[in-house]
Amino acid sequence: MSFDPILLLGGSGAIGRQTARAIRATYPAMPLLIGGRDLTKAQAAAAEIGTAQGVAIDTACADLGLGARKISAVVVLYKDHSLAALRFAQSRGVPHLSISSGVFEIAPEIASYMNDPGAAAIVLGYEWLVGATTVSALHLATSFSQVDEIRIGALVDEDDAGGPAVAADFEHLNHLMPRALTRRAGDYLWREGHDAKAVFNAVDGTAINASGFSSIDVVGLASSTGAQSVQFDLGVGISSSRRQGGTFSTEIILDITGLDHEGKALHTRHAVVHPGGAAPLTGMGIALLLERLTGLDGKPPVTPGLYFPYQILDASHYLARLAAEEGQLLELPLI
Repeated sequence: MSFDPILLLGGSGAIGRQTARAIRATYPAMPLLIGGRDLTKAQAAAAEIGTAQGVAIDTACADLGLGARKISAVVVLYKDHSLAALRFAQSRGVPHLSISSGVFEIAPEIASYMNDPGAAAIVLGYEWLVGATTVSALHLATSFSQVDEIRIGALVDEDDAGGPAVAADFEHLNHLMPRALTRRAGDYLWREGHDAKAVFNAVDGTAINASGFSSIDVVGLASSTGAQSVQFDLGVGISSSRRQGGTFSTEIILDITGLDHEGKALHTRHAVVHPGGAAPLTGMGIALLLERLTGLDGKPPVTPGLYFPYQILDASHYLARLAAEEGQLLELPLI
């Protein structure tokens, strides 16, 4: 079965290349369009990726400058303030996935969905590393009959540079989002000042100084598990693998408390680890979402709707792919 190309807007950057690599690992013949304002840069990236074409994107045009060219899905790998790509995807009836908005910026996408709910699937892909936290946490939550609290500690190695687009996104988020959305004792609040400071332990037990981060993971996990307290903290430092003399990695610590299926207190601590850092784990998540959104895997494509990544991604398939990339979901000792 042949497929129309997937459009990767911002595909010449680090996340775009990792996404293309992740798609190629399973679907080497899937055509890709690498879109950007700089045609030369897009064409150079497409030549490097293979089975891809670089195209110039004009967000002032309803068709993005692509004319009648057919597309299977649209992925936006930078902050699209105009929502031009979303309008384009809805006009074509194809899935749209964006990964760079903050939790405080979802209103325009929700409004677009509410005004045309039957147009196409829209994925709010700005969970941390596009599903790495939520898919794993929900998989672990199956051991609980009641989840009371989820504490997330994301460690980004200081040598793990994601490229200029990623840097621009973080600068944008940090400028506009000084407070951290948190659920505490059943209430949503915004941590700030001293209350936003935190410490969590990395995989090797090292204490990491962190700050509260407003990730959409908080509301997704709270609403899906019923947890009364959910907190996301982000730290930048030396990852455990590099501290032990290896290369950098990315780590996500998942600390969950509640009751087991016999009604007894249960406390677990795990870590999602990828040896390549944040970019390849992000690219993997995007590729797995595209696989389901478009029906590349031979199953029916995802129907129109508004989705979190974890509502589309199958946990067993996700964790198998993580293992294939030498990543792990590790059980850690309680501290």
